[in-house]
Amino acid sequence: MTHTLNYAVNCSLLYTELPVLERPEAVRQAGFDAIEFWWPFAEAVPSDKDVDAFVAAVQNAGVQLIGLNFFAGDMPGGDRGLVSWPARAAEFKDNIDVTVGIGERLGTKAFNALYGNRVDDATAEQQDELAVENLSGAALAAARIGATVLVEPASGAPRYPLLTAADGLAVIDKVQAYSGVSNTGLLADLYHLAVNGDDVDKVIAEHTDRIAHVQIADNPGRNEPGTGELQLELQLTDLASRGYRGWVGLEYKPSGRSEDAFEWLPRERRAAK
Repeated sequence: MTHTLNYAVNCSLLYTELPVLERPEAVRQAGFDAIEFWWPFAEAVPSDKDVDAFVAAVQNAGVQLIGLNFFAGDMPGGDRGLVSWPARAAEFKDNIDVTVGIGERLGTKAFNALYGNRVDDATAEQQDELAVENLSGAALAAARIGATVLVEPASGAPRYPLLTAADGLAVIDKVQAYSGVSNTGLLADLYHLAVNGDDVDKVIAEHTDRIAHVQIADNPGRNEPGTGELQLELQLTDLASRGYRGWVGLEYKPSGRSEDAFEWLPRERRAAK
């Protein structure tokens, strides 16, 4: 690899054999100094005690939390976010301040707002209008700490409407037109885009300036780079050559033990430059 991008380990797909609060230290032991998490609590508004314990675990491990998802519902059960879900709009609004508050304490600058599945009790137009309002509110809150709200196309969820980079960018454009916020950006998960049939090389060539965060996994399998067919090394090099200087989240499922899932990346390249 010729690029010098910095890596962060996603602690919601890696080290899942450990309790949540032990994962940041495990990442540190593996030689990385940055992590990202999906929402690490069971509810949208956890207790102060639980939040304090999470913040302390990250701080005590000496790693940086570079990315955090807003509460997205029951992810194992198939939920993919509350942003466009009318019945749970209040829950999302309540979660914004908690999420940004954690970010403020830990220096987190990117918050992923999963769009949400289509539902039966609202039209697509109603859901999209709600999403624009909710994303605007989240972006305004994140702007207070100089952070960005991410919009992510995803695969594997049949009722999730954002599949391609163009889908995500269209939402971002609507949010910016609606509220004037400029701190929204595309989360380009190269695995999701490839699985959904997007032309990843073209996305990088045309939209690197709008990509605020990158995640990777190989396909098929969503395992570590080198286990599938994606040209991830070439694509990361291309991103870097076109000016991307953000993080690369390692958001993949280990094909074996978590500690063996980083053998593709030499230890001297794991810490941030």
